[in-house]
Amino acid sequence: QVQLVESGGGSVQAGGSLRLSCAASGDTYSGHCMGWFRQAPGKEREGVAARYTGGGSTYYADSVKGRFTMSQDNAKNTVYLQMNSLKPEDTAMYYCAAGPPDPCLYGGSWPANGNSYNYWGQGTQVTVSS
Repeated sequence: QVQLVESGGGSVQAGGSLRLSCAASGDTYSGHCMGWFRQAPGKEREGVAARYTGGGSTYYADSVKGRFTMSQDNAKNTVYLQMNSLKPEDTAMYYCAAGPPDPCLYGGSWPANGNSYNYWGQGTQVTVSS
């Protein structure tokens, strides 16, 4: 079992920045594919970023490439999502997810497939005003 708790959401103006945190507890989070997802009202869930905690490249959705950066602190069992140059279309509930390493290791669009993840946080709201 892995418990995930997100924090760091809030309201910012367009062009601003936020850093989301996802603290994992319970079973060790090492050896997992960790992902950030978001869902806006009336829209489908979107995989934003994902990475294998054991190392390797990070997946980013085209919509956030160059603006968002996912990182991790293994000592704190925490992954982060640094969001810069925020746009109103980034407004959504952001969720952290954990799952087996496979989607991260397969690459392609697999890291963005929410069905590949077993554990989800409660979400943190990000609102970007124009």
